[in-house]
Amino acid sequence: MTNLINREIDTENMPDKKGYFGEYGGSFVPEALQRVMDEVAAAYEEISQDPSFLAELRELNETYTGRPSPVYHAKRLTAAVGGADIYLKREDLNHTGAHKINHALGEVLLAKRMGKKKVIAETGAGQHGVALATAAALLGLDCDIYMGAVDVRKEAPNVSRMKILGARVIPVTSGTATLKDAVDAAFKAYLNDPVTQIYCIGSVVGPHPFPEMVRDFQSVIGIEAREQMLSMSGRLPDAVIACVGGGSNAMGIFSAFLDDKDVAIYGVEPAGKGLDTNMNAVRMVRGKKGVLHGFKCYFIQDEKGEALPVYSIASGLDYPGIGPQHCYLHDIKRVRYESATDREAVEAFYALSRMEGIIPALESSHAVAYAVKLAKEIGKGKNILVNLSGRGDKDIDFVMESYPISEYEPEDVVKDGYDEFLSHIQSKGN
Repeated sequence: MTNLINREIDTENMPDKKGYFGEYGGSFVPEALQRVMDEVAAAYEEISQDPSFLAELRELNETYTGRPSPVYHAKRLTAAVGGADIYLKREDLNHTGAHKINHALGEVLLAKRMGKKKVIAETGAGQHGVALATAAALLGLDCDIYMGAVDVRKEAPNVSRMKILGARVIPVTSGTATLKDAVDAAFKAYLNDPVTQIYCIGSVVGPHPFPEMVRDFQSVIGIEAREQMLSMSGRLPDAVIACVGGGSNAMGIFSAFLDDKDVAIYGVEPAGKGLDTNMNAVRMVRGKKGVLHGFKCYFIQDEKGEALPVYSIASGLDYPGIGPQHCYLHDIKRVRYESATDREAVEAFYALSRMEGIIPALESSHAVAYAVKLAKEIGKGKNILVNLSGRGDKDIDFVMESYPISEYEPEDVVKDGYDEFLSHIQSKGN
């Protein structure tokens, strides 16, 4: 299928016509819903080759979202680490504050072309919900957002944004009342009326064509970043890093570098309270192959194949499964999937805030935390590109309440400066 942004790199021509990346992906849904999925796939095929659609999306990316987002050289963080140069792809500067607006605009434009009256979605951290509510307001569609009750409390600023934008926020209290349960509730709502509404999935997960479609809308990140790194440093990065929940921001930036064998690629999963506990969401370590929410992937499951509760400090990462293309890239060893703990993510949150004046989302902080480790490991003379997928406005109340500055910023550390600050937070452990 033609990529919406005319992406030149099309590694392995995946997915195939049935939506498979190797053995992962596909569409495992009831027959009635499969007919709807086929309709969506056909509509996506059509608009992906429609110059007027591409022109409209490109104009909105430039004049509404604010693309291209810049690549920024984090010099103070680099100096503090004392290793490789760290660059940030600033998706946090997009309108709505994250990468989610990239596919939200595309999905709502598609919905409008299909004659739908309403868009529905799940959200964890609230970034996809805010982005979809924004796009729906812009294009005149109704919007329902399903959100776990735990995340409603945790991400209150984003809940307020969605309501201000005119969306109906529906708290989900079943199960663990987090992202997986919000997905379940949104799917049920979609099954009740697949004709007048469309489910705009918020990541590279779900039945075909969503993993492909969301990846393609997000590929603009990698296209821009590749050109920007060549312009800024004269060469491609030695490593590309992104956090991975469902995996949309990661696939967006990874897609431009998959054929560059000299570029190491790292996806960072949430290690939560530690890999030696069950309080994490490391699918590539704990997961097994199976079908979840209409697609085949690695997911954390019990002996009966039912999804188990997972955990992360970052609401956008606590999903039991992972996108099918990520599963494939893991199996062929093109991408290495590492992890960062809650503690490491919070340390990176404070470090980037104090050293660069950039408050990152807790999701993105996982990628920054791993970049700090890798920079020291590979040393000076190398470049690392981190996808800073979102800003931390939504997280500040939670972080200040649960991880107070006093634990990370004793008076003598502030006085001594940022070098000692980084050393201090790294020595705190998990």
